[in-house]
Amino acid sequence: MLVREHICSVRAFLLASIRNAAPAEDLVQETFLVAWSNLDRYDRTLPFGPWVRGIASRLLWNYRRKQSRSKVTYLEAEDLQALEGQFDRLDQASGDTFEERVNALRTGLTRLTPLQRQVLDLHYEQDMSCAEIATRLGLGTEAVKKHMQRGRAALLREMESRMPSPPALLRKGG
Repeated sequence: MLVREHICSVRAFLLASIRNAAPAEDLVQETFLVAWSNLDRYDRTLPFGPWVRGIASRLLWNYRRKQSRSKVTYLEAEDLQALEGQFDRLDQASGDTFEERVNALRTGLTRLTPLQRQVLDLHYEQDMSCAEIATRLGLGTEAVKKHMQRGRAALLREMESRMPSPPALLRKGG
């Protein structure tokens, strides 16, 4: 039951950093194997999601060390921690499911400008750099970065507007 409930968020967490489905899926499987073998160490009074993503995070760092000689670009440590914080915040939201989050994301994608959507698709779906996108679309690199930034911000606003308010301790200044 715990695997079914958390596998999508662990997969999304890993894909946000690796963006290559095969190694990410291997890490998803390894994460739940490690979790299973260490289930006796899990404090059942705490949420399972952050615990299992902590395992995924450690496995991700091990993977990165092994891949350090490749030309793959990863999220910086602080970006990964921010992503973990966002997942923790989502886990705290009562009545919120991964499917609801995905639906909010899909709705948000429909509300982007065509250019924002195209830039995000090229970057996340086709793994293109900002420079490659700029060349393909005939835009400047800074313009591509700005469209990507505005698109991401719009998606975040859409998702936050569809989720219940987080507990007071998770709000800024709370």
